Amino acid sequence: MMSSSKKKFQKILVIQTASIGDVILATPVVEKLKANYPEAEIDLLMRGGFESLLLGHPHVRAILSWDKSEKKYNNLTQLLSYIRGRKYDLVVNLQRFLSTGILTAFSGARVTTGFNKNPMSIFFSKRVKHQIGLKYPDVHEIDRNLAVINFIHDDTRYKPKLYPGKKAYAKISQYRTQSYITVTPASIWYTKQYPVEKWVGFINNLPPEYNVYLLGAGSDQEICDEITKKTQRDNILDLCGKLTLLESVALIAGAEMNYANDSAAQHMASAMNAPITTVYCSTVPEFGFGPLSDDSAVIQTDEKLDCRPCGLHGFKACPEGHFKCAEIDSNKLLKRLEK
Repeated sequence: MMSSSKKKFQKILVIQTASIGDVILATPVVEKLKANYPEAEIDLLMRGGFESLLLGHPHVRAILSWDKSEKKYNNLTQLLSYIRGRKYDLVVNLQRFLSTGILTAFSGARVTTGFNKNPMSIFFSKRVKHQIGLKYPDVHEIDRNLAVINFIHDDTRYKPKLYPGKKAYAKISQYRTQSYITVTPASIWYTKQYPVEKWVGFINNLPPEYNVYLLGAGSDQEICDEITKKTQRDNILDLCGKLTLLESVALIAGAEMNYANDSAAQHMASAMNAPITTVYCSTVPEFGFGPLSDDSAVIQTDEKLDCRPCGLHGFKACPEGHFKCAEIDSNKLLKRLEK
């Protein structure tokens, strides 16, 4: 066990192999580690396919990629071999799953830390209670993550941070010639997603002077196509699947306002302290994944629904069949522009 935050760590590994949003919410840990151990080399293990999000990050020496799509466990074995060979001083595990617990417990690191809900945490040097759910409405995910390294006596509440480079800003400069807003309308989970017809109604009533840019992954193309076709605006541009992650972040940084579901886009905005309005349907901000920008707001239904929240992450369809949690007046979104 660690007795002092003054132990020197030269090689550090941070593990977060979940979604894009989860990786962004892990960046405060990187910021805190670098602030307290400025000479340390920090590596980050993340899910394969998302590596471009941290391209050029000034505090990350290397990104380790875990491909979960094919030969997941063969790749896990190769990762463990690399991690042991790297001889880390500190491994910080921000996940609660067995596989990352194995990587942590058998890393050979001098110090290992993670959540007590990880099945392998009994083998960690330090275990931290994982506090999530409606019982902990004031605990944000960044607070949970920072608690994993609470042996560092630094009370600063580090926020998410991303670093788009010159190339990213150069690529999106053509879209920043006049005032604009971004809309990221899709989500992996249907019940987290503000309905298409609601987005269309909202966009149709936006002040005409704003350009509107639709953002999302290539897999979101169908939704963005439908919105584009149904709106009555000429100054709307579908950029879905056309920008890299960091190019999207750079575009979000300069918007008059960004609109998104409870999804990765709100965390991108938080990482740039950009204005953000998040629409919550089936989930609630009390789970600790809300926006963190200085200019941020959560829009949700005023109706008290016994079925809401129906889950931590959402579902492919409304379990009750009515999706009343998405019946949110789009005028609430419009009022966010009345600043």
